Amino acid sequence: MSNLAVLKIDKSGQPVRWITKEMATSLVCNGKVLWAFGDQCLTMRGGVQKTGVRSIIHLSPIIAVDGSIKKHAINIPLMNKYLFRRDQHMCMYCGQIFHRNELTRDHIHPRSLGGGDLWTNVVAACKPCNQRKGARLPEEARMPLLAVPFKPTFSELLYLQNHNILEDQMHYLRKGFKHLEKRGLV
Repeated sequence: MSNLAVLKIDKSGQPVRWITKEMATSLVCNGKVLWAFGDQCLTMRGGVQKTGVRSIIHLSPIIAVDGSIKKHAINIPLMNKYLFRRDQHMCMYCGQIFHRNELTRDHIHPRSLGGGDLWTNVVAACKPCNQRKGARLPEEARMPLLAVPFKPTFSELLYLQNHNILEDQMHYLRKGFKHLEKRGLV
C-alpha cells in the first residue's frame, strides 16, 4: 500500500493528477481539501504529541481541492511509456507482446513524408516490424495495422500513468474514458 497514489480532482470534479500520500496529507493538514470520498485507502501516522497521543490521518483515495477550474486535456504528452501501455505492449503490426525495451515508436505516416509526432499517427512496433516497414505507409509495406491509434482523454492518460489504481479511483476515472473501454483495454 505504500506506493498508492491519491487522485486529486478540482472543485468541478475533473481529475487533475496523481499525488503522493505525503502531498495528500499536507493538503488535509492545511485545510485545502474540500471533500474526499472512496473507501479509506491509507493511514498516515505522525509524531507523538505532548499528551503522548500519536497523530493519525486517514486518507481517502480521491480528494477534491479548491482552485481554478482548468481544461486539463489540452496537451497530453506523447511519451513512449504511455504509448506502449495504450497499445498493451503489443506490436501493432505483428500482434506479439514485447517488453518495453523491445518496442519502438512507429510513425504510421512517416515523418520523412510529412507525418507528425501525434498520438493518432504513432503506434507501438517491435524493432523488426519497424525496420521492415521503413519509411513507407503500412499499405505500401503490406503491413496492416491491428488497431486504430487514438489520443487518450485526460482520464485515460491518468490510467496509463498509474499501475496501482484502486477500485474507487478506477470507477471515477472511467467516466472520462472514450477509447480504452471500447477497445477492451480496461
